[in-house]
Amino acid sequence: MTINSIGIVGAGTMGNGIAQIVATAGLEVVLIDVTEAALTKGVATLTGNLERLVAKGQLDIHGRDVALSRIDISTDYKRLKNVDLVIEAVAEDLALKSRILQTIETVVSQNAIIASNTSSISITELGSALADPLRFVGMHFFNPVPLLPLVEVISGLKTSVATIESVCALTVRLGKSPISVKNSPGFVVNRILVPMINEAFFALAEGVATADEIDAGMRLGANHPIGPLALADLIGLDVCLSVLDVFEEDFADSKYRACPLLRELVAAGRLGRKVGQGVFLYG
Repeated sequence: MTINSIGIVGAGTMGNGIAQIVATAGLEVVLIDVTEAALTKGVATLTGNLERLVAKGQLDIHGRDVALSRIDISTDYKRLKNVDLVIEAVAEDLALKSRILQTIETVVSQNAIIASNTSSISITELGSALADPLRFVGMHFFNPVPLLPLVEVISGLKTSVATIESVCALTVRLGKSPISVKNSPGFVVNRILVPMINEAFFALAEGVATADEIDAGMRLGANHPIGPLALADLIGLDVCLSVLDVFEEDFADSKYRACPLLRELVAAGRLGRKVGQGVFLYG
C-alpha cells in the first residue's frame, strides 16, 4: 500500500523527530499525546529544529510553514481513524506500549499499518497484544531522528511480507535507509552498541581512565565520531539501562548486566543531555 498519512503517538524526543521528517517529506501527520502541554512542547522542539534548517539555508521559510501546516495535534486517539500508518513512540515499557497499541487498533481502519518505535522490546510480543499482528511491524528510528539516516524495520513472527515492503518503501520516501531485521533483543545496532557503552561505564567505574580519556580513546583509536559515554548521554542513560535490563532478562546471560555506576546515575536523575547532566555536564 502507498502511505500518505501517518499518525504518531508520543510527542517526545523520538515522536517529534519522526513528525518532523514525515512533514518535510510531504506527508500528513497526526501527532497524539496525553496532554496539551506535551504536544505544545513537542511542536516547539520541532519548530526550533526547522528554524535551524532555515538559518543554515537547508530549508526556506515557505518549506518550513508548509511542513508545520501538515502537522495536526490532538489528545484524542480517534483522530487516527483515517491515517495509513500509526507509529507508537512512547517510553520503553512493554505494558505501556501494549496498552497504547491496543487502543490504536480500536480506532484505525482495517487496512492501516501499526508500528512501534522500540529499541529493544520484542516485536513478536508486542504484536501478540493485537488482534491482527500481520499488520504490525517495528520501526526503530535513531536519535536525533532528523540527522541519523538508519531505520531498522523489524518483523515479528506474524508480520506479513506486504507490511514489511510497504514500510521499507515509506522509509526511503522519508529520506532514510532501511535495513530489514528479524526479531531479536536489541535487533542489530543496539545489540552491538549498548554493551559497548556498558563496558565504557565499567572502565570508568574501575578508574581505568577518565570519562574524557575513554571517549577520546574511542574517537581517536576506533574512528568513532562520538565517544561511548557522550553517546550514552545523548541517547539517555535511562534508555541505555532499560535496554540492558531487557537484554539480561531475554538472553538470560549475565554478560549484559548493567554497570552499577550506570544504574546509580539513573537513580540520581542524571539521565544525560535531556536533563543537562549525565556523565558530563551540559550548559
